[in-house]
Amino acid sequence: MLKCVQSMLSLSFLVTFAACDAPPVPLDDLVIEKTFVPEKCVRAVKVGDFVRYHYIGMFPDGKKFDSSYDRGSTYNVFVGKKQLIEGMDRALVGMCINERRLIKIPPELAYGKQGYGEIIPPDSILHFDVLLLDVWNPEDGVQINTYYRPSVCSRKVEVSDFVRYHYNGTLLDGTLFDSSHTRMRTYDTYVGIGWLIAGMDQGLLGMCVGERRIITMPPSLGYGENGDGSDIPGQASLVFDVVLLDLHNPKDGITVTNQAIPEPCSRKTVAGDFVRYHFNGSLLDGTFFDSSYSRNRTYDTYVGRGYVIAGMDEALIGVCVGERRSITIPPHLGYGEEGTGTKIPGSAVLVFDIHIIDFHNPSDKTKVTVTFKPQVCEKLTKKGDFVKYHYNASLMDGTSIDSTYNYGKTYNIVLGANQVVPGMEDGLLDMCVGEKRHIVIPPHLGYGERGVTGEVPGSAVLVFDIELIDMEEGLPEGYMFIWNDEVSPDLFLEMDKNTDGQVEASEFTDYIMQQVNDGKGRLAPGFDPYRIIDNMFSNQDRNGDGKITEEEFKLKTDEAADHDEL
Repeated sequence: MLKCVQSMLSLSFLVTFAACDAPPVPLDDLVIEKTFVPEKCVRAVKVGDFVRYHYIGMFPDGKKFDSSYDRGSTYNVFVGKKQLIEGMDRALVGMCINERRLIKIPPELAYGKQGYGEIIPPDSILHFDVLLLDVWNPEDGVQINTYYRPSVCSRKVEVSDFVRYHYNGTLLDGTLFDSSHTRMRTYDTYVGIGWLIAGMDQGLLGMCVGERRIITMPPSLGYGENGDGSDIPGQASLVFDVVLLDLHNPKDGITVTNQAIPEPCSRKTVAGDFVRYHFNGSLLDGTFFDSSYSRNRTYDTYVGRGYVIAGMDEALIGVCVGERRSITIPPHLGYGEEGTGTKIPGSAVLVFDIHIIDFHNPSDKTKVTVTFKPQVCEKLTKKGDFVKYHYNASLMDGTSIDSTYNYGKTYNIVLGANQVVPGMEDGLLDMCVGEKRHIVIPPHLGYGERGVTGEVPGSAVLVFDIELIDMEEGLPEGYMFIWNDEVSPDLFLEMDKNTDGQVEASEFTDYIMQQVNDGKGRLAPGFDPYRIIDNMFSNQDRNGDGKITEEEFKLKTDEAADHDEL
């Protein structure tokens, strides 16, 4: 939009600003018409400043005698140092970037009676249509305008730090010459060691992650007299709109913060332990890249063996079950210069918020803690005993798995019969009725790497609080039936009810059950009695014809020790 302003008296000369409907101006005055004035004028030209501007030079009849546009380059010059005709030297003072002026210069402030060769005749009035693009002063340094700073800033950029940042780079008139956003990748570099132009090296110092700055620099701290040969002209001021995304130093190690350590903590992880933990992973600017919670399963790994990135390997040493901590990992201890190629960019600092769910060591055994023991405790459980007990089962983080109290009945097993996980077998041995125990079972003595679908995660440590309610003494190892009294010498005849010289399965079963009921014999507790008897019968039926003859019939004492029969 063109703007028209009223005339004003300059300090040493009369400058007439033409109004929209002003009459023709005198030809012996310097006339300045502001044809466009930007809404915001951050800086106006002063004597001694260096300017870059475009212009079209015309005679009053509109005939063009010169143009910077035709040459494809701006006119670059110091103002007020007699490097210009006097009228132009005066007319440029006070101009703002992107301001446009129509300047009418009388001969005495231009080329006067001499003219300029064959181009400008003597006593010529000159008109210049001028657009100011750049202004700076040799005394200028880097100008920093921070327009956003995060509330928490634990660390600022220092010399030799490595940073990742996004930027838009423009000339002073707003012309975009480069942008990391269009390339969809950050600019990654060391600061303060000469890898950047001097103005950017200075402008990045003291920044916080997440901070946004406008960094303005004169050409002496940018690309100087020659520019970059393509998009940045020589003697151009540069403006960078920067947001800092990441910051680290090659000397950095991991940083652990926000620790929440449970009490008590009886054990901490060491190298070689197997750990299950949850995590949220983000970049230093808060960009999320991964989470175990979203997969609804822990991350499970050995620590101290190089199974995870070096920073996480280090951070998982010395933690307790239930501990929470935030870990910051520099890229040389994370995914390095290459990143992962997808979610984690190269040279990225990583932040993990972790929660330790459980851990164990492959050498761990079942840990048994007696929480209550009756005063009278004479009979202890052993292999073969039939035991009845209550339990509450949970994971190490307290997550409930199961409880017999929910069903209103005990859990009943025969010890040593592989009816429960090995760790529970260990935990139930040498226990007396009424005793209570706290049992911690490592996964290799529990449900292993696979766990139980929908109930027990893979590689989970199990915790049982048990109470022995009742027990029935088992039989000697290798026996499923024993005699309480002396064995009858006429045992076969007593079985052979119909005296046909053969004992059928029904006769055998009836006889054994009668001995048990009369207290003369005893079957192994905890098993189906009829299956035991069927097995005993099969062992006696040598030829498998479904009948036992007197020649086939033998007592246990007559057989090899591993037979479960009479």
